[in-house]
Amino acid sequence: MNSDFLPISEAPVRRGRGAAFNPPIRFEKLHHEEDPSALEAHELRQIETQFYADTSRSALARNTSPDVPFTYSLNPYRGCEHGCIYCYARPSHEYLGFSAGIDFESRIVVKHDAPALLASAFERRSWQPQVVALSGNTDPYQPIERKLEITRRCLEIFLEYRNPVSVITKSRLVTRDLDILAELAEQSLVRVTVSVTTLRPEIARVMEPRTSVPEARLAAIESIANAGVPVRVNIAPVIPGLTDEEMPLIMKRARDAGATQANYLIVRLPGPVKPLFLEWLKREFPDREGRVVNRLRELRGESLTDPRFGKRHRGEGRYADLLERLFRITERRLGMSGMPELSTEHFRRRKERQIGLFTNADSR
Repeated sequence: MNSDFLPISEAPVRRGRGAAFNPPIRFEKLHHEEDPSALEAHELRQIETQFYADTSRSALARNTSPDVPFTYSLNPYRGCEHGCIYCYARPSHEYLGFSAGIDFESRIVVKHDAPALLASAFERRSWQPQVVALSGNTDPYQPIERKLEITRRCLEIFLEYRNPVSVITKSRLVTRDLDILAELAEQSLVRVTVSVTTLRPEIARVMEPRTSVPEARLAAIESIANAGVPVRVNIAPVIPGLTDEEMPLIMKRARDAGATQANYLIVRLPGPVKPLFLEWLKREFPDREGRVVNRLRELRGESLTDPRFGKRHRGEGRYADLLERLFRITERRLGMSGMPELSTEHFRRRKERQIGLFTNADSR
């Protein structure tokens, strides 16, 4: 089967969606191929989001990738309605029997029991307190979180057990939870990363259709910083030939808003993300298509993707070196020196807290 799968001329535009089609699922022998000519206009434009209950018996996922700075992550949602066309997490949806394309952003699996499962994990004697990433795969503040508040309840568990947590999001909805985040910050238990890919709303609107607009993300950084919560900006992903030129200005705007650290990652196109991204690029930015593809080939050794640890996030070669130097020079000029270390010394299990209460009562 052709890796590009759906001819670009046949890919319908979906309102509010990043992907235009569902590429085949690598684990399935059969695939339903849509015939755009047989669909009604409203079917081409609108796709309702469906939600499914996750029955997992654990909340934490263990990471073994040597170039990812955390061991455990918590993802309240599988799939992401934000619909970012470049999302490296898209292939993970295939393990659920869904496609990495439209399915990834319209069929969301919800971990309703995540807070209780997280508490159970912290109660185990085998748990060693350490920073948990919230979340390492899909955004914990996608639209349905406004209603379900699963991420908020997970933060309450982190606060109860005093286990450090690192939050990463593209949504200003994170500011809803500033009350909890501020309490965590008082004990050096939290840091927040806000991803800003572009400052141009016309690009963000088609590249990340259901995320907060760039100015709202900068406003979120300011609110987080003003609440005394350590916050940094993640310029991720950088798309060479489309958004790379914005790096210095994004860093300055984020620094002015209160971010004390910055990071960047080059776009990755693993598995089915490649045909989805190329179709999107040709559809939305045909005048930039050649430039972006050529830049990616330069970064990836004439390929469009490179799965090697240590290389996949930054690329290599002359252009990769130029980006790195630009980032470091801007970082020094702006004084974006870093973030405080998070603490594990305050961690307490429920039984330990109860014993502490009785001990304090006896001493009075």
